[in-house]
Amino acid sequence: MNIFPPERDLPEGRHQLLKEFVMTALQNNPTPPQPTSSPASPTPPASSRPIRPRRKLLRPGVLAPALGLAAAAAVALPLMFGGTPAYAVAKNPDGTISITVNEAKNPKALESDLRRMGYNIVVDYLPEGKKCATRPRGTTWVPKEEDSLAVFPPTVDTGGFQIDPQQIKPGQTGVLEFAVNENAEAGTVVAGIWARISNGPVAPCDLIDGSAPLGD
Repeated sequence: MNIFPPERDLPEGRHQLLKEFVMTALQNNPTPPQPTSSPASPTPPASSRPIRPRRKLLRPGVLAPALGLAAAAAVALPLMFGGTPAYAVAKNPDGTISITVNEAKNPKALESDLRRMGYNIVVDYLPEGKKCATRPRGTTWVPKEEDSLAVFPPTVDTGGFQIDPQQIKPGQTGVLEFAVNENAEAGTVVAGIWARISNGPVAPCDLIDGSAPLGD
């Protein structure tokens, strides 16, 4: 097969010379030269290239609970890394307080939160079969017809127990006693509540075996 088409206007000797020139060029350069990188800007090996750390973005499902907690006007004692809070305290627009107890544990943590909010209130949990060793705990109490610490019916729908700490005057002490079920599921922990205002300090509730009405 002849790859050199005849050129009629060239003499026969010139045809032979052209063929020899092309064949020599192909033998000396079997493959076309490849472009090379400029020495001034060599490409570093992959192992020496700096690795930029990727930023880990929070998904909307992670941000939403965090934003909701930040916006809530409430105090809670949470369980470790999730679950239902042991209790929650929320201040309502009318100045009342809503308290929800989900676990019959550590009433003094709830008491401390109420005191940090500025309310002189004592909190105790009384499990079934236990009562306070000292009764009565106070010497004088605000008469029941004047004692409006407990708010009933509630003025807000929070699902918890509502009190009005604004009824506690200087020198007085609010007392909250909760009859609790230690092994109950969340929502059935509290079996009864007693809320009164003492005209002075009250004795601590040291639990002993026995059964007695709350506040008696």
